[in-house]
This record gives sequence, C-alpha cells and structure tokens, in this order.
Amino acid sequence: MDLTDLKVDLTELRVLLGQLFPPESFTPYLFHPALTPALYFCAFNILWTYVAGEVTNNFSQVDRIWTFLPVIYTAWFTFWPSWNGGEVNPRAAAMFGLQMVWMTRLSYNTFRRGLFSLSDEDYRWPIFRATQPWILVKVFHLFFVSIIQNILLLGLGIPAYWTLLQPPSHLLSADYILLAVTSTLLLLEFTSDNQQYAYQSFKHSSGANSLRWPGARQAWTEADRRRGFVSRGLWAWSRHPNFACEQLFWFIQNLFPLIGAQSARQPLATGVPYPITPILPSLCLSILFVASTAYTESITLGKYREGYKAYQQRVGKFSPSYTVMKSLWLQATGRRTRVESLVWGEVVEGKKQK
Repeated sequence: MDLTDLKVDLTELRVLLGQLFPPESFTPYLFHPALTPALYFCAFNILWTYVAGEVTNNFSQVDRIWTFLPVIYTAWFTFWPSWNGGEVNPRAAAMFGLQMVWMTRLSYNTFRRGLFSLSDEDYRWPIFRATQPWILVKVFHLFFVSIIQNILLLGLGIPAYWTLLQPPSHLLSADYILLAVTSTLLLLEFTSDNQQYAYQSFKHSSGANSLRWPGARQAWTEADRRRGFVSRGLWAWSRHPNFACEQLFWFIQNLFPLIGAQSARQPLATGVPYPITPILPSLCLSILFVASTAYTESITLGKYREGYKAYQQRVGKFSPSYTVMKSLWLQATGRRTRVESLVWGEVVEGKKQK
C-alpha cells in the first residue's frame, strides 16, 4: 500500500465517522452549561483527595465522600432548570429522591463503621501498600483511587444530566415500576448491611447476641464466630448481597432517562447512536465492584481458607441463581453435605440453617 492509498483510506474513514457521529449532534450533550461547573468540581475533588491521601498516607479520602458526591452531582443537574427559570423534570426529581434514600442508608452504615473518622482507613489499603511495589502504589493512588473513582462518582450523576436534554414530561407506569424495584433494592441493601454489621459486632464481642438490627435477628452461634465471616440471612444466597443490590440500583437509575426519551419521542441527543452509552456509568461501576470484590475475597480466603473456599463453592458471588445452581451441582457430585457443614456449621436434614 502506497501513501496515496493510505490517504484515500483515511479520508474515507473520516467521512464514515462524520456520518456516524456528526459533530453538531454532540453539542447539546457535551456543551450544556450545567456540565462545566460539575467538571470543575470533579477536578477539585481529584486534586484534594490525592493530596490529602499522599500527605496522610490514608487512601480512604474518596471513601468518605462516596456517600455524598453522586447525590450532589444529581442535585446540581436536577435543579439546574429551576435556577435558570425553567421547570424541574419530574423524572430527575424521582431519581434525586431515590438517591437521597440511598445516601442516608450508606452514610449511616459508613458512620457506624467509623469510616467518617479522618484517621480511619479501609482495611484493604494497608494490605495493598504492604504487598505491592511502592511505585505501583503511587501510580494506583493517583490514577485509580483519585482520578478514576472521582470520575466514576461524576458519572453516577450523569443520568440526571441526560434529563436536561429532554423536555419535562409526566411519569409513566414504567417509571413507577422502576421506583418500586429500586425501593425494594434499597431495603434489601439496608438489610444486608445490618446483617453484616450485627455479625461483625457479635464476632468481636465476648457475649451472646446483643445487637438486634432490622432484618438482622439471626441467632448467631459459636460456630458462626469461629468461621470468621457472615454466611446467614441474605448472605446465604449471595456472597455480596449489598454489592449486588448496589449495582442494580445504579443500573436502574440509568434507565430513567431512557423512559424519558421514549415519552418525549426523541433520542437522548439527536443523531448520536447509543448502543451502550445509557448504561455506561453503571457498567463502569460494575467493573469496579467485580475487581474490588475479587481483591477482597483473596484477602478473606487467606484468613479463612477452608471455610471461605467452601462458601465460594456453595454460594454465588452476586446472583442467588448461581447459588441454586451450585447447590444442585454439589448435590449431584455428592459434596453438598460436607461443603454446607463448613459454610453453616451444621446440617439439618441436608438443608442449611439461616
């Protein structure tokens, strides 16, 4: 291939890209006046969380603002029209209300775990610093902890930003279905948080069950304490029920603007194909959860090797459907009784106790 052929190919490629992604169609999407302040605020958060983390050698700076930032971004995009003489989109207001409940739940759980203390740090970060080369730790802190996580938190507010590109419209039946499903997810997430906290409190106490949180009234046993990790209640169906609900919560948040686009009979931004864009924020969040969960489980497996390995064999990581399939497989291979005895401490008539 000579240079002339290469120039022709590049010209054809530019024409094709121009047809698929006309620059003028991105204008309302990328250059809405509400976006610029949000980007500046995100850059500010990247800067101060990185500097604070380096100065204090505490990588949980983003963790402490995780509960607030998505709601702040969503509030900014939701109420921008009212601050500029317009009308708040009812769909954005519904999303904001759900996120307020989400923030309250997560902030409460973070508070009782002590993570709002400026001296406290997620237990995984000291392990990471101690086991990785210092240069990798520095790069990881800058790019992942400070930059990527803050951009992701901005991304969680983007569904409300999309509503700025749509005329306000009344809520549809589909919106109310999403509201009901999301409320159920928040309740399940709150319950799983309570069960984990109640178990950890029992595990580190010398007495019997003392905490009776809503949805966390399991009768913990000495076998549970010796096992070292929670495996009852919702945790008998998913190894990370709180993370599963969290991912589904944000996925559903991404669906609200799609309903708005359909009700207004127009795409999110005219002329731009959207095969994956609407769910991109929740997809990125899921990638983060999958990666962090794998690292967390590697630490837990090192502490409670036999018991946690059996737990992984018996219970699905996120979806309860995998738990059912694992149960059937263990039953078919004749290993269910032994595995369940390691996971739940005892077996009653071949079934687990919860």
